[in-house]
Amino acid sequence: MSRALIPGSYDPITVGHLDIIKRTAALFDEVVVLVSRNSSKNYMLCSEKRALLVEDAVKKLHNVRVAIDDGLLVDFASANDIDVCVKGIRNDKDYQYEESMAGTNMLLSRKLHGRDFETMYLPCNKEYADVSSTVVRMLLNGGADVSGLVPNAELLLGIIKG
Repeated sequence: MSRALIPGSYDPITVGHLDIIKRTAALFDEVVVLVSRNSSKNYMLCSEKRALLVEDAVKKLHNVRVAIDDGLLVDFASANDIDVCVKGIRNDKDYQYEESMAGTNMLLSRKLHGRDFETMYLPCNKEYADVSSTVVRMLLNGGADVSGLVPNAELLLGIIKG
C-alpha cells in the first residue's frame, strides 16, 4: 500500500491546500494530512480547530485521514509506516525552504529510524499561487469575504466567532 503524508499548519486550510491534497489522493492509496505546529508561528486557531476544518474539507476523499502531531515529522512518519512527504510549491521561496527541510528530514529519518523519508513536490495550480493561510488571516482580520479562498468559509467563521 502506498502512503503519503502532507504536513502543514493549515491555519486555516485554503483551496490551494485542498488542491494539493486531492491531487496527492489520486496518486497514493492512503494520504494522511498532518496538522502540526511550527514553534516560529503564531496561530489564529488551536490544532483541534484546524484539524476540524481540514476534516470537513476532505470528508469526500475516502483515502484521506487527518491527524494532529506536534513532534518530529520523521517520528510520526515512522510510527505510521509512511515513507513519502508531499509538499505543495508555489514559488522559488517555497522550494528553497522545502528543499532544506527535505534534506534535514531525510538525515533525521535515517539516523533515528534507519529508513529513508522522501519528499515529493507538487507545483500549485497557478490560480492558487497567491493564496496562503497568511493572506486569509489578514483578510479575516479586515472583515473581508474569504469564501473563494477557503473550502469551508461558513464553518471557519462559525469557529472564529466561537
